[in-house]
Amino acid sequence: MNSFLQTLGIDPSRPNAGGFHGEWLASGAVHDVHSPCDGQRIASVQYCTRAEYDRIVDRAQAAFVQWREMPAPKRGEVIRQYGDALRSVKNELGLLVTTEMGKILPEGLGEVQEMIDICDFSVGLSRQLYGLSMHSERPRHRMYEQWHPLGVVGIISAFNFPVAVWAWNSAVAAVCGDSTVWKPSPATPLTAIACIRIAEKVCRANGVDPAIFSLVLGEIADVGEPMLADHRIPLVSATGSCKMGRRVAEVVGKRFGRSLLELGGNNAIIVTPHANLDLATRAIVFGAVGTAGQRCTSTRRVIVHRKVRDELVRRLQAAYATVPIGDPRRETTLMGPLVNATSLANMQAAIARLKKEGGTIICGGEPLTGPQYPGGLYVKPCIALAPANAGVVCEETFAPVLYILDYGRDGAAAGSAADMEAELREAIAIQNAVPQGLSSAIFTTNVLESELFLSAAGSDCGIANVNIGTSGAEIGGAFGGEKETGGGRESGSDSWKAYMRRQTNTINWSTNLPLAQGIKFGD
Repeated sequence: MNSFLQTLGIDPSRPNAGGFHGEWLASGAVHDVHSPCDGQRIASVQYCTRAEYDRIVDRAQAAFVQWREMPAPKRGEVIRQYGDALRSVKNELGLLVTTEMGKILPEGLGEVQEMIDICDFSVGLSRQLYGLSMHSERPRHRMYEQWHPLGVVGIISAFNFPVAVWAWNSAVAAVCGDSTVWKPSPATPLTAIACIRIAEKVCRANGVDPAIFSLVLGEIADVGEPMLADHRIPLVSATGSCKMGRRVAEVVGKRFGRSLLELGGNNAIIVTPHANLDLATRAIVFGAVGTAGQRCTSTRRVIVHRKVRDELVRRLQAAYATVPIGDPRRETTLMGPLVNATSLANMQAAIARLKKEGGTIICGGEPLTGPQYPGGLYVKPCIALAPANAGVVCEETFAPVLYILDYGRDGAAAGSAADMEAELREAIAIQNAVPQGLSSAIFTTNVLESELFLSAAGSDCGIANVNIGTSGAEIGGAFGGEKETGGGRESGSDSWKAYMRRQTNTINWSTNLPLAQGIKFGD
């Protein structure tokens, strides 16, 4: 194990400093990091104190003052080189993601590829931070808008995508002229340290202050809460639970700061009588089982028409029975462990609650034991029949629990177009009747159904797909959701605007001073 850790600058023999502001620092408590794959210790990290947090933010702010003066395309060049540096250690960093978080190795490598992709995107973006030109109602006046760097961006990331979400934020923020302070999940600190070490080398090679990519690991009281209340940080981008997001919005909003929230998802796939069940089955299994159900876009609910419900459930059961579960570092594994004992307990509690609320377990849900499942965090993925109004169905359980809900009429007779639309509206209503609104999908070969699903009367989620699942978003689109998912957007499209401040400019190049709206004020 030591070779790939050493390549990434992680020392298993001594505490790794959890703070960076151009130099590495930390004097707080030391915490061991254990792999969910087998329970073995990987390395240890040392947390920052409250005083060190303040020093880190001060340095990030000073670095911002210099960084914002660099032309955006030059900033993009630094990010291009960071992307190349990631390419050179993709295998090692992907393995660390898998070892520390527990997702299978192809997903760990895919997450690093996502970092590379957002770097490539950001390089092009650095030449496309466009403002608009407007026509003035006053003669010989010119109006336009421009976008300026915002400042220090606080990034709070979750364990399930320990590096990609930071890259979505930091790469885009960097080309926009901002510096960043990253508070990673305490469950995945080593991947964060590795990413910052790579960024440090790239910055030094370009004569750039490495504090533009600052890092702070620490307790909530020393780091998390101060970051939310910190007037030096105009934007806090936070990924995590709805409970966490409410706290972020409350504290940041109280000081009139900005928050970019990417919170819980309770994602559904609608399967209509016109669906290609081969495609639907594959998408559902990947969405529900991949990353052991620990993605924010994991498929939690399947809303299937009664005409095809039994056949779809049969196919899902057959597919689940063949999913190889075990050490995610093995090539044949498709589902690894849950991240920790709390996640395992939450899954078992959700299953028990479902039974009390009228649900039925079709298969799975039990923990796996034995020498082939070291660490005690492996489970069988669960499929359950559930009433649509069950309370547990309306909540996000961050584990491989899939709820089957049905809609429509029984029987093989085809209804009219009006009947089909009415039934699909029923399915859409079920899908939308949860507090979260991140990702959604429909499987159908009927264009009327797909277009209704995508219309204003359709899915209320930030992501709505046709004939692909709820997981696997590309970086080119804006990522995020509505309702209790938080409303934030990260990654592609015009998400960059969240990291900048807009300024409207009017230039008078005449010798007169006409007022807008034709107002006359004195002579």
